[in-house]
Amino acid sequence: MAPRPPLPPFDEPSALQKVQAAEDAWNTRDPERVALAYTEDSNWRNRDTFLTGRAEIVDFLRQKWTHELDYALRKELWSYDGNRIAVRFQYECHDAAGQWWRSYGNELWEFDGNGLMRRREAGIHDVAITGDERRILGPRPEEERGRPLPFR
Repeated sequence: MAPRPPLPPFDEPSALQKVQAAEDAWNTRDPERVALAYTEDSNWRNRDTFLTGRAEIVDFLRQKWTHELDYALRKELWSYDGNRIAVRFQYECHDAAGQWWRSYGNELWEFDGNGLMRRREAGIHDVAITGDERRILGPRPEEERGRPLPFR
C-alpha cells in the first residue's frame, strides 16, 4: 500500500492536517473512501462495536449512514505524540423519524509507518436536539477550519 501522508512521527502541523483529512473524508459519507485511510487489518472500537479490517469498516459505515441521515461532522485535534493522535469530535444527524441528534466523542488513533490508521477507539454520547439547535450544517467551510469546537 502506498504511503498516506502525513506520516508519523507527527508534529502539530501534520497532526492538524491528518485530523482535517479525516473530517473531510467522513463528511463525504462514502464508506469505501473513508476505509482507505485504515490498514487492511485495522482494529476499531466504536461505542460497543468491535471491528477488524477494512471490509468490516465499510459494512459498519454503510449501516451507520443508513440510519444517521444528513450526517455532518467536526473534528478537533486534542493531542499527538509519535504515531498517535487524540481527537474530540461532534456530529449531527437525524433519524428516519426526524429526530435530530448531536453526538459528542473522543477518538484515539494509532498509525503505521505508512500513515494508515491501524487502531481507532471511539467513545460517543448522543444528545437529542431540535432542528433549531443545529450548528453543524454540512462540511466545514474553509473559513471555519482550525476553529475549536464548542463545549456543548
